[in-house]
Amino acid sequence: MFDNLTEKFDRAFKVLKGQGQITEVNVAETLKEVRRALLDADVNFKIAKDFTNDVKEKALGRDVLTAVKPGQLLVKITQESLTELMGGEHEEINISGNPAIILMSGLQGSGKTTFSGKIANYLKNKKGKKPLLVACDVYRPAAIDQLHVVGDQIGVEVFSDKEEKNPVKIAERAVAHARSNGFNVVIVDTAGRLAVDEQMMQEISAVKAAIKPTETLFVVDAMTGQDAVNTAKTFDERLDFDGVVLTKLDGDTRGGAAISIKSVVNKPIKFIGTGEKMEALDLFYPSRMADRILGMGDVVSLVERAQENYDEDKARKLQRKIAKNEFNFNDFLDQIQQIKKMGNVKDLMGMIPGMGKAMKNMDIDDDAFKGIEAIIMSMTPEERDNHKIINGSRRKRIASGSGNEVQEVNRLIKQFEETRKMMQLMSNKKNMANMMRQMGGMKGMPKM
Repeated sequence: MFDNLTEKFDRAFKVLKGQGQITEVNVAETLKEVRRALLDADVNFKIAKDFTNDVKEKALGRDVLTAVKPGQLLVKITQESLTELMGGEHEEINISGNPAIILMSGLQGSGKTTFSGKIANYLKNKKGKKPLLVACDVYRPAAIDQLHVVGDQIGVEVFSDKEEKNPVKIAERAVAHARSNGFNVVIVDTAGRLAVDEQMMQEISAVKAAIKPTETLFVVDAMTGQDAVNTAKTFDERLDFDGVVLTKLDGDTRGGAAISIKSVVNKPIKFIGTGEKMEALDLFYPSRMADRILGMGDVVSLVERAQENYDEDKARKLQRKIAKNEFNFNDFLDQIQQIKKMGNVKDLMGMIPGMGKAMKNMDIDDDAFKGIEAIIMSMTPEERDNHKIINGSRRKRIASGSGNEVQEVNRLIKQFEETRKMMQLMSNKKNMANMMRQMGGMKGMPKM
């Protein structure tokens, strides 16, 4: 996400010249490029202008530390201003009440039904809640069926009634059902339209008045850019929603909606959707998003995702196996599964500082590990347990069974052996100390 914007910001900061101080003269061209980058990202002209004026005011005359170049200082000031523009602090979803009621609003195609499933999955697995999904789109039978498919996928009950055409009655009955059956969160998926119209607004306003939700969320497709911001404003005037959800952010390289929506409607972005999978949901942290926009990565989110998929008992067993040089292809396959649970590989790599720019033109899809998995799954249990028995004829069989060339099998085994050696080396503190000393003694290397 934000590839184009990140690249243009990077180019803008390289323009800044001069040492010792940021002056009106040496900052003018940089901020001109920053404003142009924001406009290209589909940010409203007034917001872009106000933003660059704010950065300029904060930057002018500020002393630059000896170890910091003016461009680096301006990046810091821009990061702080971007964070402020996008809301400053992260705001949690309100799930107080018994049951808590979450009302979804938005246009057709914005991703409300998918997000309803994602938030139900999040509340169930991360917050220990018992959610109930409610199908209140009475116009599209496929929408009801879709919600049932989503509910089955994540193991959450769906309340629906295809015979009832009044969404208010469905919502009221769903809340009553939740109270009498121990559900502590009700998530109401409402109908969308191709455009904002009076009937839709009256209908969703009536649903809100009837069930009095603890949280009303506006779900918007980030790829619609400035239109997303304008639609949010219209909805907020009628619904007074509590927060914004930006979906399909993984498909938007511009990022204008994420940057400007908070300043237009004065409501926080609470979640972002970054893929089709039910786990592809992130809490929105303005400072982390500012870091990603400026190409600094997002290490905190990466660590959090890793911790969510971290099994302490498995990790201890794996550590013992590595120390004894018993790490095998079964363990390797298990590690791949752990990484896949964390989300889209390219998105994960983009969280590492500096990697986003390096991977800009690389096409890494969700099936990035498919070939490796196919090779390992084509091995016998004995071969996965002890790769040294994999001779030439076995390699041919594995290649044929996995739909790969023998060279691919050879390459994987070689990489596996190198990884195995490095992991064992790093598991031994004495080896690590020796390696550090050797590196320290190498010509041109700093002393360690």
